[in-house]
Order: sequence, then structure tokens, then C-alpha cells
Amino acid sequence: MTRRTPTALALLVAAAALAACGDAATTDSAARKSDVPAWRGADNPYVTEGWKAGDEASWQQQMRARVQAQNEYARASGS
Repeated sequence: MTRRTPTALALLVAAAALAACGDAATTDSAARKSDVPAWRGADNPYVTEGWKAGDEASWQQQMRARVQAQNEYARASGS
């Protein structure tokens, strides 16, 4: 019985040490969440030219242009 006590104690210490090595929570409490539609506006200087904040038709046109630029069939036929 005395041989089991040090082994059990060592296993308990090892388990506690491994439990402390877990990853911390990665949630960012500073992240903004908005319930405003994307086409209503952006408050950064990196918006593309031709897009007018608050204009849904302009937003849709910009999204179509982006998707078309990523379309492999359109790229291959245009070259």
C-alpha cells in the first residue's frame, strides 16, 4: 500500500500540471458586432472607389464586380 501512494500522488500532480496548460479563452470582447446592414456604411478609409455609403444599389454593384473578378471562367475567357 505504501508503494501506491507515491505513484498516485505523482499521477495527481501530473494531471494537475497538464490541466493548467490549457489554452486561454480566445474571445475578443473588443470586437464590434453590428446589426446594421453592410451596405449602410463603413467607418474606415479602406472602402473601394465608386461605392457610396448608404446606397444599396452601389453596394450590390461592387459585390457583383468582386465576385466576377474571382470567377475563374470569366478570367480564363477574358485573357
